[in-house]
Amino acid sequence: MTTPTHPAARQPHLITLVSISATGALSMNIFLPSLPAMARDFGVEYGFMQLSVSAFLAVSAVLQLLCGPISDRFGRRPVVLGSFAIFLLATLGTLMARDPGWFMAFRLVQAVVTTGFVISRAVVRDMVPAEQAASMIGYVTMGMSLVPMIAPTLGGVLDETLGWRASFVAMGVAGLGVMALCSWDLNETARGGGVPLRQQIATYPVLARSQRFWGYALAATLSAGSFYAYLSGAPFVGQVVLHLSPAEVGYWFAGPSIGYALGNFLSARYSTRIGMNRMILAGALICSAFLLAALLVDLGGGLTPLVFFGAVGFMGLGNGMLLPNANAGMMSVRPELAGTASGLGGAMAVAGGAGLAALAGALLHDDTGAAPLLIIMAGSAMASILFILWVMIRERQVIRRG
Repeated sequence: MTTPTHPAARQPHLITLVSISATGALSMNIFLPSLPAMARDFGVEYGFMQLSVSAFLAVSAVLQLLCGPISDRFGRRPVVLGSFAIFLLATLGTLMARDPGWFMAFRLVQAVVTTGFVISRAVVRDMVPAEQAASMIGYVTMGMSLVPMIAPTLGGVLDETLGWRASFVAMGVAGLGVMALCSWDLNETARGGGVPLRQQIATYPVLARSQRFWGYALAATLSAGSFYAYLSGAPFVGQVVLHLSPAEVGYWFAGPSIGYALGNFLSARYSTRIGMNRMILAGALICSAFLLAALLVDLGGGLTPLVFFGAVGFMGLGNGMLLPNANAGMMSVRPELAGTASGLGGAMAVAGGAGLAALAGALLHDDTGAAPLLIIMAGSAMASILFILWVMIRERQVIRRG
């Protein structure tokens, strides 16, 4: 932060940027161990209540396309404060709702808080030159990665002691605290008129004609899709199939977060030495191998919490290696369109994840066991291998021609 691009105003502290993103992660994770109890309380099938994950992700995908240009035009501070105000009202709605339809409507409005994922990165780019931005964004991501480790455990304990609504009370308290912090510390960092949404959308066809962009984007989408399907189906598998309590499910949820943090470390340490494409391929192979092994164990009747959540932990490791490199690959296709590539690729990943999460919720029933979820996760991970191989073959063809 020693060389801000806009030094006139006091720059927000790092903890503020971490908190903005962390609240979005909290809203996605803390209530997951409560999904079966929520379905029973509202008298609906698990598949309907699972929409609070998949449909939430779908709304988030749309917001990723919109919030960046909107904040360019109107400023970072008003978008963040407005988003948190809407989030708090929606959270109050989820607590007061007694009808499953109204609950789901307010839950989808809560997705506005995920604008923090995009805005926090935009603030970093406003504050420091490009060569420092990647490092600072890494610090923000590291801080945020602690939330998925802690939130499900907290949510499971709250569910057992106070009921599922206690998790939504915790969301509201966190949102109110972060909004107060932003009101004090988040000065405006954007300058100028920014890039209008119409102009940004006009650049999408340029990327759409690039095979490399699609290869990287689809590899990231399918690999991340395995994780989003897991978020949707793991509470059901943990409680119905493996007979764990909500708190125990929350404890096991730390596995993929730990794996993802380790994968990020390996990516940062070795990507330059090994190469971006090879790191992506290695990550995809790790995800596929362990998920396929868990599926075979389940089909043989030997699935245990250690096997299921252990395989997911290695899936997190593979994602931690794959996703940073795939995102970098997307933005390297046309460097002058890096922002557009990042937004479009991110929206694809979240939208694809929402679809796989919805599919997992629809296929999981009391008599299916964990097999449908593991088939979706393993199949998605293996498909990501094909797309990074597609990129590698294409690059070799270009080199030969050149």
